Amino acid sequence: MKVAKKVVVLSLGGSLIVPDKVDYKFLEKLRKVLIKNKDQYKFIVVCGGGNPSRVYINGLNEEKIKESKKERFQCLLGISITRLNARLLTYFFGKDANEGIPHDMKHVESLLQKNDFVFCGALRYHKKETSDATAAKLANFFNCEFINMTNVKGLFDKDPKRFKNAKLINDISPKDFLKMTKKQVFKPGQHFVLDQKAAKIIKRHKIPTYIIGSDMNNFDNLLNKKHFVGTIIG
Repeated sequence: MKVAKKVVVLSLGGSLIVPDKVDYKFLEKLRKVLIKNKDQYKFIVVCGGGNPSRVYINGLNEEKIKESKKERFQCLLGISITRLNARLLTYFFGKDANEGIPHDMKHVESLLQKNDFVFCGALRYHKKETSDATAAKLANFFNCEFINMTNVKGLFDKDPKRFKNAKLINDISPKDFLKMTKKQVFKPGQHFVLDQKAAKIIKRHKIPTYIIGSDMNNFDNLLNKKHFVGTIIG
């Protein structure tokens, strides 16, 4: 009897895909791990925008646009870049990936029935949201685990790139994590590991959530319930 595969939502930081140019070595390692584990999982990979999105977003900073409209326009630019990154990954994975970039959850669901890997960016514009919130919503929709892969090893008590004594937080409650995110002021293209809306969704729906770095052996360990380095929320 064939056992149905589990679904995993992976929020993939745009800074991992395109730090300054496309990181093909990283993408090749990611592809190997996902293919290795496709017998037990189906993956929804939600791509972030990273530095390219911030370049476009910052391009509107000097424009004399009404502030409410400016933030919306900047978010729309960011969404476009997340979808461009998703399209890059569909081409990179070739025949193993979905064709076309979904814009809603039903389309993701339809593609997931036929594919082991579905790549998307942010699905729709919503005020004060990044692709993190898209990923959290998808994890709730599919009632599955949520893995956030970023360019640091997990959640720290302060910015590890600025403070050498920053300490990794191995586990944190959804309530305390939400408190941490609320200390950040939302802006399009923000750097914090997960956005405030994602933190609210994780808390409200009790979504099992993991924050890890870009080490592929570590990612593989997490998928196979082995020891891994990162942060557990919940």
